[in-house]
Amino acid sequence: MWAQMITTRLKPGREDDLPKLVAELRATEQPGSGLVHSTATRDTKDPSRVIMFVVFESEEKARERESDPRRQEGLEAARATMSEIFEGPPEFTDLSVVGDWSV
Repeated sequence: MWAQMITTRLKPGREDDLPKLVAELRATEQPGSGLVHSTATRDTKDPSRVIMFVVFESEEKARERESDPRRQEGLEAARATMSEIFEGPPEFTDLSVVGDWSV
């Protein structure tokens, strides 16, 4: 498995817009994209800080998903929302998953 941590900041007063973005991103998903799970969070001590974790079957599947034209079309609304609510571009951290579980 492979993952990305995506960190960004919300513009002041835009905290309530994050669920809209999450719904837009979720709507872009295609079957067989390699996505295992995705989690969007806000820092409890700094509510303007947003951290998203996206886990994939492999880095190769994640890169294929990035260039999927069907997904690109759907991302237009999400990108517009991001430009409205985020202070700047997100920071991406690529991660090798060494363990993943749920109880």
